[in-house]
Amino acid sequence: MSSASGFTLVTDPAVLVLEDGSRHPGRAYGARGVTFGEVVFATGMTGYQETLTDPSYAGQIVLQTAPHIGNTGMNGEDVESRRIWVAGYVVRDPSRVVSNWRAEESLDDALERDGIVGISGVDTRAITRVLRSAGSMRGAVFSGEAVTWDAAEQLRQVREAPQMAGQNLSAAVSVDAVEVTRATVKSAGERIGNLAVLDLGVKQATIGNLAARGFDVHVMPQSATIEDIQAIDPVAVFYSNGPGDPAASDDHVALLRGVLDAGLPFFGICFGNQLLGRALGFGTYKLPFGHRGINQPVLDKQTGRVEITAHNHGFAVDVPREGTAESPNGYGRVEVSHVGLNDNVVEGLRALDIPAFSVQYHPEAAAGPHDANYLFDRFAELVRTTLETSK
Repeated sequence: MSSASGFTLVTDPAVLVLEDGSRHPGRAYGARGVTFGEVVFATGMTGYQETLTDPSYAGQIVLQTAPHIGNTGMNGEDVESRRIWVAGYVVRDPSRVVSNWRAEESLDDALERDGIVGISGVDTRAITRVLRSAGSMRGAVFSGEAVTWDAAEQLRQVREAPQMAGQNLSAAVSVDAVEVTRATVKSAGERIGNLAVLDLGVKQATIGNLAARGFDVHVMPQSATIEDIQAIDPVAVFYSNGPGDPAASDDHVALLRGVLDAGLPFFGICFGNQLLGRALGFGTYKLPFGHRGINQPVLDKQTGRVEITAHNHGFAVDVPREGTAESPNGYGRVEVSHVGLNDNVVEGLRALDIPAFSVQYHPEAAAGPHDANYLFDRFAELVRTTLETSK
């Protein structure tokens, strides 16, 4: 039982089962039942509400490395989308009291309302060490009646669950129809024009940042065609973050090639970065355990500045990190613009002969940090420059 001010600690048993056969018993948290997904860890010490409502986490059971979760509750202002998207939630020590003047409900209530099966009271540090060594792996949380199932049967079901590699999850998180957010600039002269945003799992903070730069933001279903995009007379195109394997998104890559062929300026973040890499003709690959958190150091090679950035990705683009490379698909020269300092992963691409660039992380960074927010300004300037030169 729970309330807006806190909840009574339950003793219902639950167990997290990983595909390596390890079992981690704990207490039921949120909804009861069984849930399957790729078990990943997120290192942010704050912003769990933004994490939970980030569509990029669809299909993933998220483990929080921060030990104490839920103390500020949940509110209606900080949500990044229409619901909680994580497949499951793993925490060590859920707060028994919600203590924040903005809280409208407890985290436990929100998880239960959206049917998110979770587990608490487990050694999240030990599980994180396993995932860092062996890589992200399939898992499941069993609670309620499911916790009584035979251990061998539970493990069998985990090992028969789909891998994240090869999954296309965009349709599950995208809007069904176009949604428009008008530019929020004060002067009509500051408005740039219509921006087509392909919703692969877009966050509300991204839409707000784009509108603040003078774009009338048209959030379009992931099934949109080049004709749908051209119908709004766009000044540019934006691909959002999102879940799944970029190698399973051939239609989105083909659409992006149509955008580039039309000469439209392009900006992509996270999943959009991977799809730009594929559209340019490069490959992608799965990282061992990915980057998830709000404390990832990235070098902007253009400025030499090191930024602390927000990440949520398990795949990366395979492009030479030094010098320039020729696009195998004929789009000219391409350079790696940003590099992750923890593991030297490609964190950004810049096309030198067409108006297109992308980053692997989240410059909107709801819950912080805001070091990379300038990228929205860089995109707006790119679009203005392209419009001026085309006159």
